Amino acid sequence: MASILVAHSYFLQFDEKQLKRAKPYPPLATLQVAAMLRAEGHDVRVFDAMLAQGTQEYAVASDAALPKLALFYEDNFNYLSKMCLGRMRRATFDMIAIARRRASLVVVCGSDATDDPAAYLHAGADIVLLGEGLTALRSLVARYEHSAAGALQLVAGLHGVAYIDESGSVRRVNGAPDQQHPMQPAWDLIDVDRYRDVWHTAHGYFSLNMAASRGCSFRCHWCAKPIWGNRYLQRTPLDVATEMAYLKRTLAPDHIWFADDIFGFRADWVAHFADIADKIDGSLPFTIQTRADLVSEAMANALQRAHCREVWIGAESGSQRILDAMNKGTRVAEVLSARELLHSRGIRVGLFIQLGYLGEELEDLLATRALIETARPDDVGVSVSYPLPGTKFHELVREQLRAKTHWEESSDLAMMFHGTYTSEFYRTIRDLLHDQVSTDSQLAGREHETAAIAIQQRWERLLADEARYRSEPAQPVWEWPALATSIP
Repeated sequence: MASILVAHSYFLQFDEKQLKRAKPYPPLATLQVAAMLRAEGHDVRVFDAMLAQGTQEYAVASDAALPKLALFYEDNFNYLSKMCLGRMRRATFDMIAIARRRASLVVVCGSDATDDPAAYLHAGADIVLLGEGLTALRSLVARYEHSAAGALQLVAGLHGVAYIDESGSVRRVNGAPDQQHPMQPAWDLIDVDRYRDVWHTAHGYFSLNMAASRGCSFRCHWCAKPIWGNRYLQRTPLDVATEMAYLKRTLAPDHIWFADDIFGFRADWVAHFADIADKIDGSLPFTIQTRADLVSEAMANALQRAHCREVWIGAESGSQRILDAMNKGTRVAEVLSARELLHSRGIRVGLFIQLGYLGEELEDLLATRALIETARPDDVGVSVSYPLPGTKFHELVREQLRAKTHWEESSDLAMMFHGTYTSEFYRTIRDLLHDQVSTDSQLAGREHETAAIAIQQRWERLLADEARYRSEPAQPVWEWPALATSIP
């Protein structure tokens, strides 16, 4: 039986925006792996960085556990882990250094480590697991349990790993994708009540996370998929409903956040899930992510039956030209249709917006503003395009990439390639879009009118000075579109 300390590196304390937002979720994938290792008979403990104050707490946990194996397994369902924030990367390196002094073997698995295993190996990791890493991890731990061999002997013949070979070079041995579904998370290995307290203090209710699927089969040019590739691996409606019922009875959340890239995919799956959850008294209000082109009448009806409270849609842009450049595969009109279908059934709608994609011009940004004004979503999440390794987008801007390769935290919103405008310009538009949505969703009457006029004036000031924010010589003068550009 191997003694294993499983950790991840997303510290809420190191991300000011998310700390203020106060909506922390436990590390789902990390807890699933801990459950898998424990089911195979190993002595497993978890260091949960989410609510920790810093890496010094990992040192305390390591001293208490005295692990033979230190495993850093990132939560693949946390989109911030996929973004590989610079502050969290350094935290991993700090914990690897701590683990080197306390454990015999240090293993790392995550999006950033898969993209750049050399960085983690040079920071002191013995082995990097590539992709989801479940098959390789099981084989590795089984070998390690019965042998005192070093990393080179342990990885001999293994696929899906990276390590430093005898010559001092980083060797990467790719493997086949994992097909197994992870186990139910080991909830008992973390302090769930700490999460409950944060949620209740900040919001008056408690939300937990689940995942009904892994991955996404669509091929947007900016979306990185180092863990699951282009596969969409869906659990059965029975399995998901049963897990929701378990959480409802044992941990008593008031709400569920489904961390899937795309929840449900087909209306019949969602309808089946709704029927089972109601039958076993396992239903809870929940929030999902999906695509606009998947929201049909049947899907909206099924989500309503399943007690879906909120749907987040990757709208990305109000410009069809930009959506096509992204290979998004959706139409602007589908975003508006999805919003109407969901709102008519009492389901809140949030839109993800991405600014600054390659080739985006002012007219495209104004089309995005028009989309927000027309759709009137309940909430909006605004970012700028982030070129992640392994994406078509990254290849397109590779020659333009600057020294900054990672955002420090989620509010950074820094342009890392030579876009049309400066980071300051996009941050200002982000603030305007957020204020527009807040005004439309929270104010009425004279208060709404006053706030709307103020937002209009801020837009006019920004646009009047637009040329100053260009990161390249201004384009030839053209006819400015009206601020209330219509949606096709």
